[in-house]
Amino acid sequence: MRYFFDLVYVLTQKEIKVRYKNSVLGYFWSVMHPLAFALMFYIAFKVFMKVKIEDYPLFLITGLFPWQWFSNSVSSSLFVLMDNASLIKKLNFPRELIPLSCVINHSLHFLLSVPVVLIFAYLYGKSPSWWLPLGLFVVFVVQFLLSYGVSLAVSSLHLFFRDLDRLVSIFLTLLFYMTPVVYSEDMLPENYKYILYLNPIAPLIVCWRRLFFGQSFELNFLLFGFLYSLIIFLAGYSLFRKLSWRFAEVL
Repeated sequence: MRYFFDLVYVLTQKEIKVRYKNSVLGYFWSVMHPLAFALMFYIAFKVFMKVKIEDYPLFLITGLFPWQWFSNSVSSSLFVLMDNASLIKKLNFPRELIPLSCVINHSLHFLLSVPVVLIFAYLYGKSPSWWLPLGLFVVFVVQFLLSYGVSLAVSSLHLFFRDLDRLVSIFLTLLFYMTPVVYSEDMLPENYKYILYLNPIAPLIVCWRRLFFGQSFELNFLLFGFLYSLIIFLAGYSLFRKLSWRFAEVL
């Protein structure tokens, strides 16, 4: 077990070093990227389109930071097996640790961005609930499971279908606008609200936002998010294990 922990640590450290190689600002790019998008969406939707959402800048970043974690984990995992081709060919170890290190890398960056969100919440006069630490832990674990499951699937499939990165890019763009990141779930017409329950990441974005806004927690969103995450993780892990014996052959 100690061997696996050490291997995950080394792989994650490698991911972080590659990410910040020749980067001056380093970690701050992870914060500045969603903040820049928040500014862009604020100008488009609040200034020009006059969207009636209270505390819209805070509203945006409480959705964009969790979305960035999910999106970056999935996008990066597409190439993570190719980038570690030499390890796969030379060493015998559980291959699923490679996508795991990729997801851990982006998870750490999300955790480091949480204080930024809390500072914004404080500036907007939002008081976190007493159960905020527990809520953060639970939603974090559920989203980690979802991100890891999708990453396992796309990282293994991309070795056999090299156009998958373009399809994933299109899919993530469509999923972004189907997820209540820049708009509220309350803005959806009543007969279209079922879409929230068909989108695996949407319930988690709602949960994150309510946590940071200090609002009441709806267990049905968390339950749906957990069920989706568990199903997607099991499906992704099963697919990864089924294809893993051919990785060295196609790399």
